[in-house]
Amino acid sequence: MPDNHKPPSLSEIKPGVAVWIIEKKNYGTDNYTQGIVQDVLTSASEHPGGIKVRLTDGTVGRVQWLM
Repeated sequence: MPDNHKPPSLSEIKPGVAVWIIEKKNYGTDNYTQGIVQDVLTSASEHPGGIKVRLTDGTVGRVQWLM
């Protein structure tokens, strides 16, 4: 991930959107997971690590990119 990378804000993330996330166990690695947002779990409009979501397969992580 580039140093200047800024994860998408809450306004860009809605249920049904395809995203790339990083799970907590994979912080500091390049092990990203792609999926469809089921639930948005962060209420803040922005988060430096990414907005936390639950994907339709149950995986929880922070959004790094929109697909």
